[in-house]
Amino acid sequence: MTVTIGSEVPKLPIITSEGDEISLNDFKGKKLVLYFYPKDETPGCTEEACAFRDLHDEFEKVGAEVIGVSPDSKESHEKFKKDHDLAFSLIVDEKHRLADEFGVWILKEKEDKAYHGNERSTFIIDEKGIIRKEFRGVSVPGHADEILAELKNM
Repeated sequence: MTVTIGSEVPKLPIITSEGDEISLNDFKGKKLVLYFYPKDETPGCTEEACAFRDLHDEFEKVGAEVIGVSPDSKESHEKFKKDHDLAFSLIVDEKHRLADEFGVWILKEKEDKAYHGNERSTFIIDEKGIIRKEFRGVSVPGHADEILAELKNM
């Protein structure tokens, strides 16, 4: 089942880049920006992560936590965080369970080859664990600023 605006976040266990097992429900009490991206260390994904990193203090000021999700391994996430000084957690979603729940694990095509991967998407979740906004098929430039503006208007 795919989540919808107004529904609660899925309760399934997830693993962070730090190796901790958590649930999205652990973030109740603060706003959560959950962004799905295709792959660590690729140009667009790096630009997106760095944009969220650069606005980290601003997200904290509005009471929001940022978390990135990709199908990469814990080791890949650790390197990605270190290489780009990311101050937020990345979720290890190698079996794309979280991506499936959010409906962002899609069939893609590149150079006449079909494959599955994360659709670049972002979800804003409120302090009660309810999904309030979704952004699908995101274009990277200016996206982190757009999300921050949305949070300020909530």
